[in-house]
Amino acid sequence: MCLKIDIHTHIIPEKFPSYKEKFGYGGFINLDHHRPCRARMMVDGKFFREIQDNCWDADVRLKEIEEFKVDVQVISTIPVLFHYWAKPLDALDTAIFLNDHIAEIVQRYPKRFVGLGTVPLQAPDLAIKELERCMKIGLKGVQIGSHINDWNLSDENLFPFFQAAEQLGAAIFVHPWDMMGKDKMTKYWLPWLVGMPAESSLAICSMIFGGIFQRLPRLRVAFAHGGGSFAHTIGRISHGFEVRPDLCAVDNNVHPREYLGKFYVDSLVHDTEALRYLIKTMGEDKIALGTDYPFPLGDMEMGKIIEDMGDISTKTKDKLLGLNGLNWLNMDLEHFLEEEKQKMKIVI
Repeated sequence: MCLKIDIHTHIIPEKFPSYKEKFGYGGFINLDHHRPCRARMMVDGKFFREIQDNCWDADVRLKEIEEFKVDVQVISTIPVLFHYWAKPLDALDTAIFLNDHIAEIVQRYPKRFVGLGTVPLQAPDLAIKELERCMKIGLKGVQIGSHINDWNLSDENLFPFFQAAEQLGAAIFVHPWDMMGKDKMTKYWLPWLVGMPAESSLAICSMIFGGIFQRLPRLRVAFAHGGGSFAHTIGRISHGFEVRPDLCAVDNNVHPREYLGKFYVDSLVHDTEALRYLIKTMGEDKIALGTDYPFPLGDMEMGKIIEDMGDISTKTKDKLLGLNGLNWLNMDLEHFLEEEKQKMKIVI
């Protein structure tokens, strides 16, 4: 039996503490519930984004995903809540609040939701402690940004965190945030259309060239949005490594193509031909369904693009729709099928 598991969805608590009042400085999100089932995300009185109750209400989510037969959602916070820019202890405070919220939802619906936490990576020692706590309260890993302020993911300051994640068996989901060049992309939603794909490629290249995958071969990492522009520029990346090893191979002399198949990406590329190329490039074992639910730039039909591909086998579809997600999470299918088995016993 194949389950449909969406590894890329976001959730937010319905109510937030007044962090500006608590910490004495601004920049934090609060919600203005200005009408039923809707809220404005606000930052210091300025409008950021309009959201609906499917962004915070687990029961609404379950009703909406039923239409597309999604069995399990992996839930993580909205990247604007990473708070890497905040004072470390304040960011830890917000992370604990967000992580406890996600853990509570997972405890209520253990067969329908899997949780990923967030950690204050601007202070790796605090991040490791919160990662350890996340694993103890039932989360399966953490979501992190494509960079941490001025640190790319290759920065040695972050290596102890990745090392701890490998040792704990924690899954890591890398999501773009604070997009590069955003000051030059003030129109046309370009930070989301241009900056995000570049950010994901930045994260992947940083981990490859920085030797993170080489030094930590058991680390399980997935990248959002099909890995951004990485797969589509692997030829250029490889050629650069070959012709300028003095610039590219300074920390790791293993060819970038050797890492294809060593990490995961989600399926969110919005185009059948792009997904077909992604399968060919990354491998059918390393792509997992991801929708970016409940946001409009996501997959609004939740995996239909995979299901409608007539040139891939049912076995491959099962991998993309569920089995690869299970492998990345290091979870057993039986965890989710136990309830169905009990129902079958009752019927028999």
